[in-house]
Amino acid sequence: MAIYDKRRDKIYDWMARENIAMVMIEDCENRRDPALRWLSGQPSDGLFFMSVDRKNLLVPWDINMAMLYSQCDTVVPYSEFDRRPAKALKGAAEFLKVPAGSRIEIPSAIPYPLFLKYVEEITDYDILCRDNGVDLEIEKDRAVKDEEEISIYRKVSAMTCELTALLEKNVASGKLKTEMDVALFIETEARKRGCEGTGFNTLAAGPERSFGIHAFPPYTAGAFGTAGMSILDYGLKYMGYTSDATLTFAREPLVKQQEKMISLVEKAHSLAVSMIGKGVSCRAIALAVDAYFAKSKKTMPHALGHGIGLQAHEAPSVRSRADNEWVLEPGMIVTIEPGLYDPVLGGCRLENDVLITETGADVLTNSKIIRL
Repeated sequence: MAIYDKRRDKIYDWMARENIAMVMIEDCENRRDPALRWLSGQPSDGLFFMSVDRKNLLVPWDINMAMLYSQCDTVVPYSEFDRRPAKALKGAAEFLKVPAGSRIEIPSAIPYPLFLKYVEEITDYDILCRDNGVDLEIEKDRAVKDEEEISIYRKVSAMTCELTALLEKNVASGKLKTEMDVALFIETEARKRGCEGTGFNTLAAGPERSFGIHAFPPYTAGAFGTAGMSILDYGLKYMGYTSDATLTFAREPLVKQQEKMISLVEKAHSLAVSMIGKGVSCRAIALAVDAYFAKSKKTMPHALGHGIGLQAHEAPSVRSRADNEWVLEPGMIVTIEPGLYDPVLGGCRLENDVLITETGADVLTNSKIIRL
């Protein structure tokens, strides 16, 4: 429970600075928020309340799952509050002895009509719902992984490396012939290794569909690994955390323009990784890759990368947009995934997961352009 106490302490300290008496974290079918798991150990579906005097209360949908997984002070089943969030919030405030008139913050994702219902029903407290509140603070804290999270990432990355090697072998040998073969192979191997599954829908696109950034549908019964460039974007989910790797399978014959795309993507990836380090601007790295592609009159139509964790996409952003103010810190884990796409030639993308350390970068995965 110590790791959860450390995470919660950061939020308690923030609450004291902001004069917030209680916060509510919500993970439900319409508003998923992995902060519930990060702060309480409960995998999903519940309300989590924290008071500024360092007490907390979990209100789970499934009490049996909560008793198995949660790491918190008190657990009260949602049914005790008639499965109504506003009633649960009021009950939590009473249980945690929050003084009347205090400020209580609810998630910024709650829609305005529902916020009004909270305000109408709970008149003893000042209910806050804002963009720059507790959700933003949690996002910043989650961006820098703690020792427990880094340990998990080393495990899931090792499994991803092992599976990437198997994929290379089986595609090259012809054992995996279709996009569906590849996707189902990944799902099966993930479960064999004790993973919760894949971190997101596996994207397997053969030469006929690799021109899309994210092929739709994610995979079909179409051919994979045949002549041209095939893209595979996948991740393994272990103890809640997902890896995120993208490989390009290139099979002869390739035309000159395809070879050029492959070379540019490989060099762009190397350039980006070489720039990673403590205190480096995420935007500066993305701008450098954009400039590199521009020299060859190429444009990358997506961000260079993103943070990963309990979500496949989370802070920090590694993109060239002017509003990107993220700076790399030790403990952050980001993807680096340059890619180029052409409706005729197909697509090429290369993505690895990178841990920022005190001295630079630790590339956790082993993605590459695989020549067949």
